[in-house]
Amino acid sequence: MAESSLGTATARERIEARLDRLVAENRFTIAVVFPAVGAVLLLASAADLVGPPLQFNPGLILLGTLVMRLPLVAGVAPLVDRQAAVGIGALVAYAFGIELVGVTTGWPYGEFEYLVELGPMLFGQVPLGLPVFFLPLVLNSYLLCLLLLGERARNRAVRLVAVIVTVLLVDVVLDPGAVAVGFWSYSGGVFYGVPVSNYLGWVLSATVSVVVLDFSFDRARLTRRLEDCEFMLDDLVSFVVLWGSVNAVFGNWIPLLVAVALGAGLVVTDRFDVPVRSTAEG
Repeated sequence: MAESSLGTATARERIEARLDRLVAENRFTIAVVFPAVGAVLLLASAADLVGPPLQFNPGLILLGTLVMRLPLVAGVAPLVDRQAAVGIGALVAYAFGIELVGVTTGWPYGEFEYLVELGPMLFGQVPLGLPVFFLPLVLNSYLLCLLLLGERARNRAVRLVAVIVTVLLVDVVLDPGAVAVGFWSYSGGVFYGVPVSNYLGWVLSATVSVVVLDFSFDRARLTRRLEDCEFMLDDLVSFVVLWGSVNAVFGNWIPLLVAVALGAGLVVTDRFDVPVRSTAEG
């Protein structure tokens, strides 16, 4: 049994090392090129400048999202032990559950419907890739706050409140952009087509998700990995590039300013410019 466990651990470490190299060697492509191309395709699709198979192609949307998530996956992978795996599994179940409730009842986000299939749809109502879209937003917010707070992140109350607020700011960028390109729509909305109820719902989802993540991962190990792994927040770089661009084109100025603020947080923590700098050195 001991030899089997050792062999499994060694194989896992080899896979993690290869994934680290893959991301490190392709940082600019993953963190900048993919979201830039994605923004162009989304905007062209929304404006009917392209038709099938490129227009809102579900496979391309899901593939592009998975590629942009690679830095986060590679960064977190070595920290996923049994406790973290259980926590992630619980959040996956929660994401599907709350989204299905939301689509069918309008609670807690307000009445909304998907206008575009974002990959295969579960029960024809919710994207099967929903955890890939949702969970990284929370984890990226958590990681950014660990860097920005520094020693203050040791205080759980300060840490949790900061992350919850950051998750809400991320959604201030995401939802108006997604509504603008036609991913989904709400029944009424005072903030760029998004109702206040959506953000109240996100307070609930953000609180649940952040609390579960906080108990699932060892904060000290997560902080050390974050400090050592320079590409760990590249997924948030992609988010700023993609949805910042979309909001800019549609004139969603408040979401754009929030995206700029998130980008400033990445610059302050010496993360945003790393992909460009690494490529230039290469």
